[in-house]
Amino acid sequence: MLSLSSVNWDPLFLTFKLALVTTLVLLLVGIPLGYWLAYSKSRLKPLLAVLVSMPLVLPPTVIGFYLLLAFSPNNALGAWLEQTFNLRLVFSFTGLVIASVIYGIPFMVHPIQSGLRGLPSAYKESAQLMGRNRFSILTRVLLPNMKPALLSGIVLSFAHTLGEFGVVLMIGGSIPGETRVASIAIYDEVERLNFGQAHLLSLILFAVAFIILLWVYTRGSKHWKGVLR
Repeated sequence: MLSLSSVNWDPLFLTFKLALVTTLVLLLVGIPLGYWLAYSKSRLKPLLAVLVSMPLVLPPTVIGFYLLLAFSPNNALGAWLEQTFNLRLVFSFTGLVIASVIYGIPFMVHPIQSGLRGLPSAYKESAQLMGRNRFSILTRVLLPNMKPALLSGIVLSFAHTLGEFGVVLMIGGSIPGETRVASIAIYDEVERLNFGQAHLLSLILFAVAFIILLWVYTRGSKHWKGVLR
């Protein structure tokens, strides 16, 4: 008989930790990037927009494979990070965070970019006439008026990170307490034919994802629904 007392909670705790840290980093990165994509007229804008959107169409194993190569101590970048900062990103939680940020970036940037574009131009123009700088305009005028879009990016990024598999498998492997998140643990339990433990972990993730998406479709903003359709 299945019981919550028999659940190995470590992979779940690690999954939620990864999702939380990744979402916070994505928020810090996504706001300025979304602002630039919303208002920039640079010729490089299409190129950056494509790079931001690539994780939506690429298999996660492709991203994970190239990150694994880049972060490997046998390659220039990985060797430099290890020698200079004593930082090894492969098979580490830090590596999982970086990989998750790269893979999840469109889920944060797109809602923010959409939210900024949806604001009346008068907000920005009026603030400029008052002599405010770009940082002040963004933090004190634009962001407070696009809270639904910000919330969209935060929750979508969090929910997306919960279900990652290919990227985290390639860059992190399955080290208990370090990189063995819930999706990897489920895969491992199925390989061991331990279907009871796999079912419990899957059911918990299913329930969390269902609750998040139910909230999105019943009480979320239009920015959520535009991304999810």
